[in-house]
Amino acid sequence: MTQPHSSGIHQKETIMDKTQTKKSPSPWSNPSYLQSSFGIFMFFCSWGIWWSFFSRWLTDPTHGLGMTSAQQGEIYSINSLATLIIMFAYGTIQDQLGIKRRLVVIVSAIAACVGPFVQFVYAPMLNAGGTVRMIGVLLGSVVLSAGFMAGCSLIEAVTERYSRHFGFEYGQSRAWGSFGYAIVALCAGFLFNINPMLNFWVASLFGVGMLCVYLFWVPSEQKDELRKEADPNAAPTNPSLKEMVSVLKMPTLWVLIVFMLLTNTFYTVFDQQMFPNYYASLFPTTEIGNATYGTLNSFQVFLESAMMGVVPIIMRKIGVRNALLLGATVMFLRIGLCGVFHNPVAVSIVKLFHSIEVPLFCLPAFRYFTLHFDTKLSATLYMVGFQIASQIGQVIFSTPLGALHDHLGDRPTFFTISGIVFAALIYGIFVIKRDDQEVGGDPFYTDKQKRAMEAAAGSQA
Repeated sequence: MTQPHSSGIHQKETIMDKTQTKKSPSPWSNPSYLQSSFGIFMFFCSWGIWWSFFSRWLTDPTHGLGMTSAQQGEIYSINSLATLIIMFAYGTIQDQLGIKRRLVVIVSAIAACVGPFVQFVYAPMLNAGGTVRMIGVLLGSVVLSAGFMAGCSLIEAVTERYSRHFGFEYGQSRAWGSFGYAIVALCAGFLFNINPMLNFWVASLFGVGMLCVYLFWVPSEQKDELRKEADPNAAPTNPSLKEMVSVLKMPTLWVLIVFMLLTNTFYTVFDQQMFPNYYASLFPTTEIGNATYGTLNSFQVFLESAMMGVVPIIMRKIGVRNALLLGATVMFLRIGLCGVFHNPVAVSIVKLFHSIEVPLFCLPAFRYFTLHFDTKLSATLYMVGFQIASQIGQVIFSTPLGALHDHLGDRPTFFTISGIVFAALIYGIFVIKRDDQEVGGDPFYTDKQKRAMEAAAGSQA
């Protein structure tokens, strides 16, 4: 790892940043931004339309399969185990592919097939019981993880890589993913009340759209870059397999893995596995609860989409490290307050904290990796340090916390999760690196630091 750069280099980078800003005045004039944004929009539409009600589908005795929380936790644990294996493979392969889309096209094809898979294979096997049910759980974990849970990390990693190659802000492009999720979440509850299978079939339609985007829409600047990478005389820009495997030997990476394992893990364990059922129980009927949850979830993700544009501003004010710690603080308060309040209005307000929490984990995590590590390894690092860490946490926590929920109910379980997040926050305060510490990738400066550098350069002139 390199140490913080000298002030002379700081000044050169500041001038370079200004020059790059002038070259890209508007993302709307950037064809790679448009293509990447539309692709991630279609992916999150395909995922969100069924994922937002997956927990309800597994446990609802009227519209779903009527499983217990422990059985549901078992499915989430197995899904997470499959996801972390597939995710590591995705990161390794994509870092070798660079900006090529072969893997993304495969993910898109899987998303396009999710409707018929769930209707004719997955649901019948889960209903069969016994050995057939367990085979169905395992098969579903591979298909759903490859197409969506691990696929999400791949799409995000590719979009972030395109943002660095083709000059647009990753957060602005990622916001379109949240926007797509918000739109479909608005409809998901109503479709679920009619027939849960409609959610999966609509997901397939969006998957077809996503497949078309990544298969046929290739801007000219991307074609030029692909030709350069294909030149046998060009300098290698992709990491070797040895370099990718070596990330697992980095102590600094494992420090962040533990932090993510005890925080971002609970996006699925709490928000997907427990909160939808808890929220629906606050209403007179499950139908009203389902519809209201879909509307609330949609509104929350609309806000999340807006916050994707605000969080980069927050990072420029407080830095990458502090933004990550702020995300953990918001999560601790949000989950704990869900255990304090038990009326729909108060819980709905607390749920909206999620709209800033997700960007505060997602965007600073990516920037942390490109700040402290080699940017060539960004996909592998993001998969291992952010997403795989979360999946390991889900494997560890999903089943026991599901059983705890069955035995003790909502409030003790929520307080337990909130306590774990608080412990991780204290841990993070001591171990997460400062932005000027061991800078091994692209340096990051707050607005205050940039003004100080500009003032220093002006006084020297």
